[in-house]
Amino acid sequence: MKKTLLVFGLFLATTLSINAQDIADNSIGLRLGGNDGFGSEVTYQRKLEDNNRLEINLGLRDSFNDVKLTGLYEWVWSLENQFNWYAGAGAGIYDANKTSIFASGVVGVEYNFDIENDIPLLISLDYRPEIGITGSLDGLNSDFGLSVRYQF
Repeated sequence: MKKTLLVFGLFLATTLSINAQDIADNSIGLRLGGNDGFGSEVTYQRKLEDNNRLEINLGLRDSFNDVKLTGLYEWVWSLENQFNWYAGAGAGIYDANKTSIFASGVVGVEYNFDIENDIPLLISLDYRPEIGITGSLDGLNSDFGLSVRYQF
């Protein structure tokens, strides 16, 4: 059984790495979501290797009194042509009268205009579950978001 799982794991890793999509070195833009009143966030992505990246999101509201900062490590795989899908995990800090720490995951799809059209634009739709660890966030919070990013 262990040998079967090992062989399957190696096969899966090889398949996913072969299908890895080229991703931009940097991208910055806006993420429009709806979790806990944070309607929009500034989002930045930094390529780490061929098929993974770091994403950082900063949301502000209430005259900059409430702040939400999220960091995610993401793996990116090709679906077809300019379409990718990605998944990742990370954590964040939420400060609205009381500081909270949360764990976060992400799964989504994106369309990369830059590959064939020479337009440095990336559009994505994702789901981000967040679980409160300390502070005022408790339980599971779900966040769906639409992002538009400029790639450079």
